[in-house]
Amino acid sequence: MSGLAIENLSMRFDLPGGTSVQALQDVSLHLKEGELLSVLGPSGCGKTTLLNILAGFLAPTEGQVVMNGHRVTGPDAERGMVFQQGALFEWMNVRDNVSFGPRMKGMGRAEMAGIVDHLLEVVGLRDFKDKAVYELSGGMQQRVALARCLANDPDVILMDEPLGALDALTREKMQSLVLKLWKETGKTIILITHSVEEALLLGERLLVMAPRPGRIHKEYRLPFADMGVGADLREVKKHPDYAPTREEILNMIWNMEEEIMGRVEAGA
Repeated sequence: MSGLAIENLSMRFDLPGGTSVQALQDVSLHLKEGELLSVLGPSGCGKTTLLNILAGFLAPTEGQVVMNGHRVTGPDAERGMVFQQGALFEWMNVRDNVSFGPRMKGMGRAEMAGIVDHLLEVVGLRDFKDKAVYELSGGMQQRVALARCLANDPDVILMDEPLGALDALTREKMQSLVLKLWKETGKTIILITHSVEEALLLGERLLVMAPRPGRIHKEYRLPFADMGVGADLREVKKHPDYAPTREEILNMIWNMEEEIMGRVEAGA
């Protein structure tokens, strides 16, 4: 079966003293090739744990992840990761950061140069390829991280709060870039975010996860990502369904946070 299948996934972390934390419980989901999924939820609902399992960084306690018919047992080039802070190689310039994956694969110099130049053009960094990473703004560094991920040609791009540290204007520009890349490359993208607005704009499908143990509380199928490709995202927010959906999800997460606080106070 093509695509990404999450089958009855559970994750328990055993702690010193014999205690444990159930981070995820019986999560199941199937993503077709080319789908764009955003994941929301209160703190501690297992969003990042889920992403780390999909990346192959963690092995689940129960269940499995199946990618294009084979079980995920560790990191692989078919799944690329974009972290919140980019995780770039500070000692390399922009071009060398983007070419790192193809170079490790032994790709020829000419082919690699063509891929790097094309990706830097796509993310708007053609004139910065010889710049050191530390000379770039936060938004530009995240563009480098996206290009580096795409250079490996993964089937799935996993994004862990990739725009969370950016200012509002840069974040909006990067949201537009993510939508552009999604449509142009046909990649499957899974994006973790704490921003309800971002989840609405960048989620063709949107999951709201319930607090610990993390599980899928509600799924939405939304038109806003398709509407936002090549469009002004501020205009997309004027759609009559946007504000009511945002308020519904905000209230949902707020109630979950209140429930969490109630548990903490009761146990104090």
